Amino acid sequence: MFLQAPQGQAATISTLIVWLLLLALFYFLLIRPQQQQQKRRREMLAKLKKGDRVVTVGGLHATIAEIHGDEIILELAPNVRVRADRSAVGAVRGRRAEGQEKEREKASERKG
Repeated sequence: MFLQAPQGQAATISTLIVWLLLLALFYFLLIRPQQQQQKRRREMLAKLKKGDRVVTVGGLHATIAEIHGDEIILELAPNVRVRADRSAVGAVRGRRAEGQEKEREKASERKG
């Protein structure tokens, strides 16, 4: 009346192989790419330095003015600075030219 799975070692081995293939597929399509993405993000956050042009996870484009541990000071515009957590950085877009950085530092020294 009820369909029963065939008994025997061959059926058990084939079922085990199917489950192992599904687990391997799940690992290579979902888990491993996520781990690699997290590793790249950790490396990117660790390499942040003063003068990097970044985009925050909220979409703000800014330049890193200062770094204090896990806290960074972002310059959104001349004389407009905000404090943010290092993890708020979503992407690094480049580095500000050294000449521009020196000019801004001189201008801020004159004002302050």
